[in-house]
Order: sequence, then structure tokens, then C-alpha cells
Amino acid sequence: MTKRLLTLAFFLFPMLLSAQIFRQQAEFTRYDTLRGSITPERGWWDVTYYHLDVKVDTTDSTISGTNTIQYKVTEPYSVMQIDLQKPMQITKVWQDGESLRVKQDSNYYFVELSKPQNPGDLNTVTVEFGGKPTVAIRPPWDGGITWARDSNGLPFIANSNQGDGASIWWPNKDHPKDEVDSVLISTTFPANLMNVSNGRLRSVTDNGDGTKTTHWFVSNPINNYGININIGDYVHFEETYDGEAGPLDMDYWVLRENHEKAISQFADAPRMMEALEYWFGPYPFYEDSYKLVEAPYLGMEHQSSITYGNKYENGYLGRDLSGSGWGLKFDFIIIHESGHEWFANNITYQDVADMWIHESFTNYSESLYLEYHFGKEAGNEYVRGTRLGIQNQTPIIGSYDVWMEGSGDMYSKGGNMLHTLRQVVNNDSLWRATLRGLNKDFYHQTVTTEMVEGYLSEKLGMDLQPFFDQYLRDIRIPTLEYAFKEGRLLYRWANAVPTFDMPVDVMLDGKKVRLEPVTTWKVMNSFAKELMIDPDFYVGRNRLLK
Repeated sequence: MTKRLLTLAFFLFPMLLSAQIFRQQAEFTRYDTLRGSITPERGWWDVTYYHLDVKVDTTDSTISGTNTIQYKVTEPYSVMQIDLQKPMQITKVWQDGESLRVKQDSNYYFVELSKPQNPGDLNTVTVEFGGKPTVAIRPPWDGGITWARDSNGLPFIANSNQGDGASIWWPNKDHPKDEVDSVLISTTFPANLMNVSNGRLRSVTDNGDGTKTTHWFVSNPINNYGININIGDYVHFEETYDGEAGPLDMDYWVLRENHEKAISQFADAPRMMEALEYWFGPYPFYEDSYKLVEAPYLGMEHQSSITYGNKYENGYLGRDLSGSGWGLKFDFIIIHESGHEWFANNITYQDVADMWIHESFTNYSESLYLEYHFGKEAGNEYVRGTRLGIQNQTPIIGSYDVWMEGSGDMYSKGGNMLHTLRQVVNNDSLWRATLRGLNKDFYHQTVTTEMVEGYLSEKLGMDLQPFFDQYLRDIRIPTLEYAFKEGRLLYRWANAVPTFDMPVDVMLDGKKVRLEPVTTWKVMNSFAKELMIDPDFYVGRNRLLK
């Protein structure tokens, strides 16, 4: 779930005329570049493993510990950028027992390495840190730690930090292009509680001082923002799902007070798995299990550890975002956040400007879930209903290399874009095969918009560049302009990029016809008096009287 619903964005694309009409100007600083780009101090090393070892002190809301970073040298360099946001502080960094010199510049620490860094070497550095991390005021839309209490007064603590980045509470290479290959998360907390993190629980240590430590291991690549801690008075129940790749552990961790409600509500989880495996292919993290974990905020797509706070209601906090009625047939957070296991966690953007890859496909997954369980028209009605939330004020794609995502239209508009593309393809078998192919061919990879656009164009057998230019980089809804004149139908695309050439299905006096308009006028013989566009195409219609 994206941090912001609306964001300033720009994308310089030469085919779009007067692009600044659609975008508010944004001024970027050197710190935006340090945050959002592959700097020289990031580019020479590939992170392979983290051991994040943290102590969470519930008495003063502090976090302290170390992160041991294993990395592979890809080119010789001697300065390493590590990110940790204020008010957290890095207090020491060492390599092979030697304390290293560190220069801090705002939220960015530059570690000067004395050991030669030879290409191919596998080295480690250990980073010591501590402080009072930022408190999330409105999680998950702003990042930080939530320090809450359950109804019995016991601590209920979790992180959520997609938009602000994982460095808001622990030190790391905080750029999505370089995913760590595996992680060990060791968390120390009060002994009367439990911590649930990503992956599988290796062990629990009783420290004999009123605390205990859990050790959770993630064996698959994972994006930084997906790494989480969840501390509370949890009870656990589980089931085994017979999935496409074999038996899958499905574990549920909920507050003791909500155990009975969760047993009933979480029945949506195996239904989700059945539907989304059908559409997208096998769940991508069988080795690390699937978990739903109750959290003190709405929810997030933490890999193999989906956090849940939808108050055990169907819809989105009891509301149908589509207005169609179908949104109350499922628990929005279970379906949406779990959909991110395929699009966000399996396939991850290389730059937050391309967050649509996460959110558009996952928004679309909600309608696919409905289609699988309730029929095609149910899914169609739902996705059409979500158009109520589209604003068309700024483009879906954001600004590159400065940590700026695109507009909140990446949700509903992005989902309708994909639904429209399915109508263009007009071959449901090919469409499903392509969705599954994305998750197979980009398995556990970071990707760019260009990679996804190119893949879809190749597999669907059509040049989709104008289509994506229109829906991702422009804010206008393409409009079919037409007129009936002396036994002829004149038609064209208006409100569109110059090369827009999307086919569209229409009804001419009740007869289905596929038109292939471009941005100049076309003519066909027709004595029809009425034209209706297939409503599953997200386009406008404008009949000209002359």
C-alpha cells in the first residue's frame, strides 16, 4: 500500500506535448539524489545478506542494535553509503574488527573502508545504531514505528515504512534496485509478548532478564520496506494449503482478544491463494511460508508476513470502494496486500517512480479474485466501479532518481488500464498466460517500467508504447469522437497522444463491431443511428452533431 494518495510528479517524455501542463513543478535537491539514485557510493557493491539484530525497548520507545551487512564487490571503491534517517543514529561501523571512519551528511553515512575492495570479494561490515525512531502518525501512509496498546494494556508495536523507506528505523542500503538475497531478523522484546517477522521462525531465546529474542530467517530476496517486526500478545493458528507448488504453510498471528473473529475472517486467505495462483502462478515464497499478522494500523504487504488491521470486516474498513456491491464480498486488506506478494515482493520496482507496477497490478487483482469466485461480470462491475476514485490530475509515473512516486491514480486508473488492455487483447487464455509469465520470467527480480512494457508488447504481439504513453504518462482520458453523416460513420481518438491507436469495441445499433481508430479521422459505411462503447474500455465518448 503506497504511502501517499496524491504526489507531485513529472516524467520527461519527448512524445508528450506541453508536459508541464499536467504536472506541478518540483524542485529537487542533492539530498533527493542521495536518497533516490544509485550513487557512486552505492553502485560498487551488491548486498547479499543482512543480520538485523535489534532490541525494542517498550519503556522508552527506543530501538538499538546492529546490522551486519554482507556484500559482494562489483568494482573497486573505498567509500560505502549506508542510510539511516534522523533521529536514529549510527554510532559505530567496523570491518574485520577494525573501527572505520564515518562521515554523516543528514540521513546518509559514508563509511571509509581501509581494506582493499577487490571485485568478486565477499565482505562484511557491521553497523551499530540506536535511538528513538520516527513515530508513524498515520500509518501506513506515513512511515515509522507504531507504539500502541491492546485492550488489555499490553504493548502492540509494528513498523510500516514503504514511502519513507526502511532506513527510517534501521541502517541499510535503502534503494529498491538492490534487493538483499536473504535476511536473519533477531528481535529482543518483553518476554510476555511475541514478535513475528518475515520468513520462518528458527528459534526463540529466553534471555533470563525479562526479555526474549526471536530469530526469523528469510531465504528469498526481499525488498527493504518489506522487512518487518510485529510485537504483541499474539496467539497463533495455522493451516496447510495444497498449492500449485505443493503444501504451503499458512500461519495466522492475531491478538489474543481477536482469536475467534480471526478464525472466521481469515477464511479469505486460502480463497485468495486459490484465485491468485490461478491468475498469477505459484505463490512466490513457499520456502518462507505465508503469514497474516495483526497490526495496529490498516495493513501492508510485508513479504511472507502480511500485516492486517481491517477490523475483521469485509470491504475496506467496512466500505465498498467500487460502489458496485462486490467490494463487500471479500476482506480488502487480505486480498489486496496478499496480491502484492506477486506484484511488489516477487516483482519489485527498481525506482519508486515505477510504483504503478506494484499498485496497478495489485488493484487489478481484486477484480480477478472476484471473477474467479463469482464470475466474470462480477469482476468487471467491480473494476468499473473503482473509476469513481480516479482524479487524472498528475501522471501515474513519478520522477526518477529522486525518490518520488507517481499519483494515487496508480491504483484505480492503473487497474482500469490493465482491464482495458485485456479487452484489447480479446483472448483470455493469452491474457492469463501473460500475467503468469510476468511472475515466472521476472521471478524474484527488480524491474523497470520499460521492462514490463516491453514484455507485454512481446507476449501480447502488439506495440503497446502508445497505449502506455497515454495511460501512464498522460492525464487525459482518450475520447472516441464520432459522427454519423450520410450513411457513413466518422471516428477518431481525441484527447490522446499523437500515436494513440487502441482498438475499441462498440455497439452500432445493437451490433458489436471492433473499430481501430487513430488520432486522424477514419470513415466506414454505416447507417447506424446509435453508438455505444463497451464499458470495460476506460475511454470517453463524444458524438459530434456536424
